[in-house]
Order: sequence, then structure tokens, then C-alpha cells
Amino acid sequence: MLQKVLIANRGEIALRITRACKTLGIKTVGIYSDADKDLMHLRFVDEAVCIGPGASSDSYLNIPAIITAAEITGADAIHPGYGFLSENAEFAEIVESSGFTFIGPRPEHIRLMGNKVSAIVAMKKAGVPTVPGCDHAVTIHNALAEAKEIGFPLIVKAAAGGGGRGMRIVERVDTLLESVQAAQRDAEMWFGDDTVYMERFLQKPRHVEVQVLGDGNGHAIHLYDRDCSLQRRHQKVLEEAPAPQMPSEKLDAMRQAAIDAARAVNYVGAGTVEFIVEQDGTAYFMEMNTRLQVEHPVTEMITGEDLVEWQLRVAYGEPLPKLQNELKIHGHALEARIYAEEPEKGFLPAIGKIDYLHYPTQNQYVRVDSGIVEGDEITTYYDPMIAKLIVWGKNREAALIQMQNALSQFHVDGLGNNIAFLEKIVRSESFKQAKLDTNLIQREQNFLFSPEEIKPELVVAAAFIEFLSQLNNNSSSQKQLWQAQPLWRLNIAYQHSIKLNYLNQNIQIKFASNEDGFTAEYNGQSYPISGQLIDAHTASVQIGETQQKLPFNQSQQGITLFQNGQSYKFAYIRQDFNQADSQADEGHLKAPMPGVVTQVLVSANHSVKKDDILMTLEAMKMEYTIRAPKDGVIVDSYFQVGDQVKAGDELVEFQPAQEEVA
Repeated sequence: MLQKVLIANRGEIALRITRACKTLGIKTVGIYSDADKDLMHLRFVDEAVCIGPGASSDSYLNIPAIITAAEITGADAIHPGYGFLSENAEFAEIVESSGFTFIGPRPEHIRLMGNKVSAIVAMKKAGVPTVPGCDHAVTIHNALAEAKEIGFPLIVKAAAGGGGRGMRIVERVDTLLESVQAAQRDAEMWFGDDTVYMERFLQKPRHVEVQVLGDGNGHAIHLYDRDCSLQRRHQKVLEEAPAPQMPSEKLDAMRQAAIDAARAVNYVGAGTVEFIVEQDGTAYFMEMNTRLQVEHPVTEMITGEDLVEWQLRVAYGEPLPKLQNELKIHGHALEARIYAEEPEKGFLPAIGKIDYLHYPTQNQYVRVDSGIVEGDEITTYYDPMIAKLIVWGKNREAALIQMQNALSQFHVDGLGNNIAFLEKIVRSESFKQAKLDTNLIQREQNFLFSPEEIKPELVVAAAFIEFLSQLNNNSSSQKQLWQAQPLWRLNIAYQHSIKLNYLNQNIQIKFASNEDGFTAEYNGQSYPISGQLIDAHTASVQIGETQQKLPFNQSQQGITLFQNGQSYKFAYIRQDFNQADSQADEGHLKAPMPGVVTQVLVSANHSVKKDDILMTLEAMKMEYTIRAPKDGVIVDSYFQVGDQVKAGDELVEFQPAQEEVA
């Protein structure tokens, strides 16, 4: 067996690989950037080496630094995880030529499947069905002829693309050439290769993938399938296994096609064959990911197998641990990706310190894969995923109940997150009924993005928790009186008012003591209330006849209540609170998110028209465009390409054009 594995990755996946190595008695080497020096996975590896500054180009993508780290620690193999260099053929070649075992497919497999055009050609030869389209590069010179063959609507894609970048949907012939050129520019910018191709655009497709493993000796098996249709910005949000509501004969054909694909190239290690699937279950090859997938835990939950352990054994030269007929599906599994992002703001990434983090209880039904702990910071350097929440049930309905329950126990405060959004997805009718396609989020947007109505009782409860906290923190002689008689003071009338701000509305709740506790006055209504703080993050509150435990978090900014997967934020009202003061002047265009400046298209004294692009920012796989709010002139531009900016930094000073007076 392998003796020592260097893990060329960070966070959650680095920790996951470490666990599998420990199971097999393999020593581990972790790597880290300056920005990650306190990350959790470093506490569990046997050795750790710093490989550079925070920017991934200087650290996790720095091939010479990674090879040097493997050499100085005496590692005999390198596991790339996913992302970063996991699908970089040059990296795999250098690893092997440097005398290390690469835990992944052969470089030629990565190169073949990394280019969408060559992958399609290979799959056609293997008899795997592909989406009607062209299997060669498209340019402005041949685009019209190809489009006539394919038909509209069609999609233009970057051959070296991924993550939804470099894609253009074309519905009419008059926008074709413009779209091809735009896709070429995107492809060159993102991937350093302007090659694009075209294929038919399926209107309501599902995204279904099959997990395969090969031993490099012509043997390959599948470990069933996963549905990954739930996506935002062409990136996965929630996955499940096996794929629900698929005709059995279509599923069998897809699984066989995946095995045929792996055998056709004599594949070695773990890989995922991804299909785009029509509503009747007809599947077409889309791409093959030559690595472990983020969503691999749902496959592990329904098969009982450890895919990372399989990777390690195959890399060492062992045969596949099981034959196809030895594998079975047990139950159903779901995975939700918990991101630091704000769904209500177009999924803008949320940067900052995690002030409070509470994971659900883990057992045979609930699993949390994460490399983040309370107090960690989400930075602009890397993907904003906090954790993966995986649940299992004996069937899909049971798994859905488990997911809802687990999301209700998953609490994050201090920065924006998508937990409440995920909980609403799981409750949405389309998802519950498995009416899945890649447009589900857009189709259900009225339900998913509408603010959750808050009951007045919850407002009162939030104020009461704040009230109890103030009493606990009161160092005066009153504190002893309240401790002696926790809910009311004998023969002493007591009144107190709590002021909070909820959704930009100032609210006031008045509390008056009585023999049974308190009476709360809010919005002209009276509420009998009593209770106590159980600990720093849990309160027991009884309003009328209803008693419940409420998880919460307090910070310098306010108090957050967590209930049924939703979070409700109440801000403290400062003496200098003035909404008008906080509103930005339209002449000062500020960064809506932290990120890196990728384009600056204007300079001082530059005349612009309304909606002209002034600047672009990128953070964690998302690009944001700064546009002119109206016609005018640029007074000054304060940042250059490559600069890091914080949310709220002034980017451009803008002077609107003087409107003519009639």
C-alpha cells in the first residue's frame, strides 16, 4: 500500500482524503497558503508545508511548490482532490515524471476529456449517444452552416470550459455570429483557449451523472447515478442519488453508456460521466469529469462504499474492490451545499468571519463534510462553500424529511448564507414531486425568493431573549434580585422597553412584570410571556400556551433567531442610526462585494452612456459588472486590474450629465 500521500488541496476535501488515508494506515502531508494557516485540516495531517501566499495562482496552482513539498516530506503519491489542479494534465505528467504516483486518471485521459470537442469525438466512436451538434471548432466562417444542421435554439460552448463560463444560448440566426464571438472572447479570458463548439439547446433538461471507476486494465464498473439538476449560475446546489423518476430501461442504458465510455479509453481511477437528459429520460453524453466529484458522498451513502479508499487502492495497483454484481443501492441520499452567499442578491458571495456555527447532530442518517469551524474567515481567494450536508433515508420521502430536519439544526451567523434558501427548495412542490430540470430555481423563484413572513410571536420572542440577556449582563444590585426571583420581582412593578430593527423597520416591544412572568406589548397586542436562557445560544420561551426552545446568536450587530431552517435577523438600533446617511450618493459607485478587479474600461474624463460597463469584479467563480447608472462623465477611477477590493470600497467617481431644462 502507499506509504505517504501529499494532499494537493485544502479544507473539506483535504480533510476527507486524510480520513480515508488514516483508515488504510497511510501517512498524510497537508499543504496550505498563508491565508489558510489556521484551517482545520492541518490539525489532522501528519505533516504540513506552506506553499505560498493566499492567491491560488501562487499556492494551490503552484506546481513547482507542490512537487517540492512532496520531495522534502518523502511522499510517494499525490492526491489532487477536486478543483485546482485535479483536471490539469500537465500537473499529472509532472507528478509522474517526478517519481510520484498520481491518484487519478492518466494524463492522456485528463487531456482527452478536458476538451469537450475531443471528448465528444471519442464518445461517438465508443457508441455513447451525444447531443446533436458539431464535433469540431466553430468560427464565424462556418457557424451559419453548422447552425442550419443543428437547428435553433442552440448553445455555443467553450471547448475547454466548465462552471457555465463561455456559454451562449442562441435562439435566432441574427444573433448567432455575435454570440460566437462573445463565447470566443469568454473562452480565451477564462481558459486561455478560444475554441468553441455548438450543440442543440435542450429546453427542460435534467443533469444526471454516473459514477464510474476503472482499474486501467480494461475493467470498469459504475456505482449508480446522481441527479444534479438543481443549479444556480450553472453550478450545482443540491444533488441526490439515485436519480429519481427515471425510467428503469433509460437508467440502465445510461449506466451502460458510462461504463462503455470508461472502457473505451481504458480509464483508471474515479470519474464521472455526465449526461444531459430530456424529460422522457433520453440521455446524451455531456462531459466526463476526470476526478472525484464534490457530490460523491451521496453515492457513498447509498452504496456503503468509500470512494476515496477505492481511489487509493486503484492508484496502488490493486484491482477494483468489488465487481458490478456485488454492488447494491440502499435507500436514497441528498446533499446540500452550504455556501457563504446571499441568494436574495443574485447569489453574491458573502465574505467575512463566521461569528457562530452550529452543525446538526451526525449519525447514520446525517453526515457533515466540512473544513470550517466557528471563527474561520471566508475570503475572496477560494470557493465560498462552508460545508456539505448529506442525509440518508430508506426512500426519497424519508431523505427529504431528514434534510429538512438537518437544515433546521444548521446555524450560521456573521455572514450571509444559503441555508434558508435550501430549506425552501426542499419544501418546494417541484422538488418534493421530483419534477426536476436545470430551470427549477427560476421556475420556483416566487416561492424561493419571497421573504418568509415572520409571526408577531417570534418578534416578541426575539425581544424577550434580548431582554433576558440584558438582565444577565446587568451588574447592578437588581441582578441579585432577579436571580432570586428569575421571572418577576415580588411586589415590585417593573417595565422595560426593547427596540430592534427588522427588515429596515424599527420596532418596539414593552415588557411589564407580573406574578407569572411578563406581559409583552407589541403592535397593540398583549402577549403573556415567560422563559429563561438555557445557554449562550438557546432560550426556552413560553408565549401563552405555547412553549418552545429557540436557538439564537447575539453579536455586536444584533440578534439572530433560527427556526425551521429559516433565520431572522434583528439589528440593534444605534443612537446615530440614520438610513439616509448610509445610502450611497449615485456619483460614488461602490463595490457590491469583495473581489478582484478583472477589467477597467474607463478612466478620468471618459464620457459614458447609461448601462455602459465601467469595471468588472470577480470573486469565487462569480463575475459582477459595474455599469453607469445614467449618461455622464467619469471623474476618476480608483483601482487597476488585479487589485483586491472590499465591499463598499468606492470604485469610480461619476458625474451625471446635466439634464436640459425646457
